[in-house]
Amino acid sequence: MLEMQSFIQHWNTHREVLHKLVELNQEGLAEFIPWDGSMSYGELALHIAGAMEMFANTVVRGEFTPPQANHEWTTMEDVRNLVHRYTESTSSLLASITEEQLQQEIALFGQKAPGFAILTRALDHEIHHKGQLFTFARVAGVSELPFFM
Repeated sequence: MLEMQSFIQHWNTHREVLHKLVELNQEGLAEFIPWDGSMSYGELALHIAGAMEMFANTVVRGEFTPPQANHEWTTMEDVRNLVHRYTESTSSLLASITEEQLQQEIALFGQKAPGFAILTRALDHEIHHKGQLFTFARVAGVSELPFFM
């Protein structure tokens, strides 16, 4: 189980930065959409926060488990609160994953992979989208950003 503890610690270093990114106080940032068809800053932050929980649920259940909730928000404060809630629930969920669940093969998006590989891809997904948030923030005029991890 030491591998899972290491994974959780690594995930937390990235998730802490997501929290810093939703703490930015730039006016209108939550609603900022850099191009037509893009998610807003707030939507992207919530996508990041909810995706790891979705993938962790998939590993726990042994089959693809779509997101359980679609939360409404209107302000950056709403986004912050939801990101914090997702982080708390995902932390608990990740801590509950067993070695057997990490090793089980799960069909996901047309491929089969062990649970640990799915979680690794989920972390890559989070890092990728976190980089997009940095770009969104810069384009929106934010001059001071946190370090990436």
